[in-house]
Amino acid sequence: MQILASIPSPSQGVWHLGPVPIRAYALCIILGVIVAAWLGSRRWIARGGQPGTVADVVVWATPFGLVGARLYHVITDYQLYFGPGRDPWRAFAVWEGGLGIWGAIAFGALGAWIACRRRGIPLPAMADAAAPAIVIAQAIGRLGNWFNQELFGGPTTVAWGLQIDSAHRPVGYEQYATFHPTFLYEFIWDFGVAGLVIWADRRFKLGHGRAFAVYVMGYTLGRAWIEYLRIDPVNHVLGLRLNVWTSVLVFLLAALYFVISAKLRPGREEVVEPVPAGASSASDQGEVGQGRTEATATGATPTGATPTGATPTDAGGSDAAAASADAGKAEAGASGAARVDVVTSAESETDHGASGRSEESGSAKPNGSDTRSTSGQPVGEDSPTQERRSGDGR
Repeated sequence: MQILASIPSPSQGVWHLGPVPIRAYALCIILGVIVAAWLGSRRWIARGGQPGTVADVVVWATPFGLVGARLYHVITDYQLYFGPGRDPWRAFAVWEGGLGIWGAIAFGALGAWIACRRRGIPLPAMADAAAPAIVIAQAIGRLGNWFNQELFGGPTTVAWGLQIDSAHRPVGYEQYATFHPTFLYEFIWDFGVAGLVIWADRRFKLGHGRAFAVYVMGYTLGRAWIEYLRIDPVNHVLGLRLNVWTSVLVFLLAALYFVISAKLRPGREEVVEPVPAGASSASDQGEVGQGRTEATATGATPTGATPTGATPTDAGGSDAAAASADAGKAEAGASGAARVDVVTSAESETDHGASGRSEESGSAKPNGSDTRSTSGQPVGEDSPTQERRSGDGR
């Protein structure tokens, strides 16, 4: 029993809000950018970057990527816009569809490089953080092809075949009703690549652009066979679609970069983004907050903080604070003097007691023997010096 007879296509891909058309293709791209910015920012902060950096990069990379995607499409499919009976101005009609992922990656990287240079951060480190986010954005963007009923594969009778309206079927395929849903194949493949990049990055601590290289290699592998399934008219080179050759070439370049980078710069960057002067990173702020919490729990007062119940002195209260300090010093001096008097009195009493006992023992000692030590103190008695040291220790 077939669980799914076929996948239906959306009845429309454009809605009108008054005179303004709302296109599903554009909404998918916008949603992909938002998700990519969110995930990329989380990964960037986890690698030691500052909040808000990825948003700045997205502001530069997105428009560059859209321009590059359109340029790549127009250049590789020039016959659709130039030549007899063609309207060159349609090359600017982005809303009609027609974007090339390779142009988006190339020009998007250029925009990202400009943004990274302005902030003083290395582009490879940013590319590593953004790699899984980019491929997820591509997956979401592919849903736009579903709404537009475009870029599907050849005819098929599988249970997950995609229904295509007769108005969208290419010439020579009018008699077929279901086709390979290449948008769905790439959607699933892209999420698989994102998972691979995240796993490999955590497992091997990839850095210096190698996580991005894993993304490129993974994506191009899937894109090569998915491109081979498509039947939309494109240019061919040596019997293969142009994007198949592009995928093979880009895969080899990414693999070469991965190997060379691993030999020249192993490991991961220690610092991906310098902390601006006077600012602290997110991790530093967390450590400071933890330290303050621990200090409060143990009853200690953080440096520079006002103790509980105390009122910070202002400029007008400095005299009172000085007077209080002088009074404290006076009290300390008086207390010290009192302690000296007590010690002196104790020493005097000890000397008198020792002298009396010496006289009494002198009258009773046989043969006039002396019981004093060589230091002049009675044997068995503590000297005044020893008593003073004992008092100092209290």
